[in-house]
Amino acid sequence: MMLAAERRDLLLRRLEADGKLVAKDVAAELGISEDSVRRDLRELAAAGLCQRVYGGALPVSPALADYAARTAVSPQSKERVARRAAALIRAGDRVILDGGTTTLAVVRALPRTLDATVITHSPTIAAALVEHPAIEVFLLGGRLYKHSAVTCGVAAADAARAISADLFLLGVTGVHPVEGLTTGDVEEAAMKRTLAGRAADTYVLASREKIGAASAYAVLPLADVAGLVTDAGDDDPVIRQLRAQGVELLAG
Repeated sequence: MMLAAERRDLLLRRLEADGKLVAKDVAAELGISEDSVRRDLRELAAAGLCQRVYGGALPVSPALADYAARTAVSPQSKERVARRAAALIRAGDRVILDGGTTTLAVVRALPRTLDATVITHSPTIAAALVEHPAIEVFLLGGRLYKHSAVTCGVAAADAARAISADLFLLGVTGVHPVEGLTTGDVEEAAMKRTLAGRAADTYVLASREKIGAASAYAVLPLADVAGLVTDAGDDDPVIRQLRAQGVELLAG
């Protein structure tokens, strides 16, 4: 009989290989109850090793690590996405930039001569834009959510409702064909929705490690954004699913 620790190891291997786990299928395969599988998944989720969803589990996003740790996650992937996303910003645009390490890479990819207006709730992004002499910066104040170095809460949301923009570059921790766009904090998710509501178009910064992953809190359904900027190709089955759903994909 398989020990609980052996089952959990098997579940993690299957999750890595298949990109998802369906509790009833695993239970039938192993000849155990669904309750046993769900209990294993609860323990794995508590350890931060998977994200439980209805009927099973999905991979947890590496983007849930703290800000300092995320700077070392897939830097080349983020740079590819950032270069493509930076090309969406044109002279004279009013742009909302989300916080996060991919968005910081976008700032670094912007031409030094770009004349535009950037609105952000990230002190890190605002500070990086000091080096861009022709970009006017509006920093939205509020309670600082230190995990992502962005402001959230009532004050930040009220400030956001007073602005409007041509474009919002949205950062998330998970992009999934069923679960949609997700992140790991409920207030941060609410702030992202508020910012998306202030822009004519919202594009998601989706570096490869976020594709197929999920986090606890919904940000937006995929149908509510103009498209995804990603460096994941059609060799990824999740990308093929997204394309089949009609999601616009901009290759990074």
